[in-house]
Amino acid sequence: MAKCAICEKGAHFGIKVSHSHRRSNKMWKSNVKSVRAKVNGATKRLYVCTSCLRSGKVERV
Repeated sequence: MAKCAICEKGAHFGIKVSHSHRRSNKMWKSNVKSVRAKVNGATKRLYVCTSCLRSGKVERV
């Protein structure tokens, strides 16, 4: 599964609980995009989460 190359954010796991309190596994996926970014002056394709894109931690090409 894709993980952010900047902050290492990935999937989170927990338990989904219904109204009748039946429990089953649940997975929350982080919003990760494939972007072309500048890394050490070269263009590279990275998986980056949208919070890192918005905060300006990545310079897109």
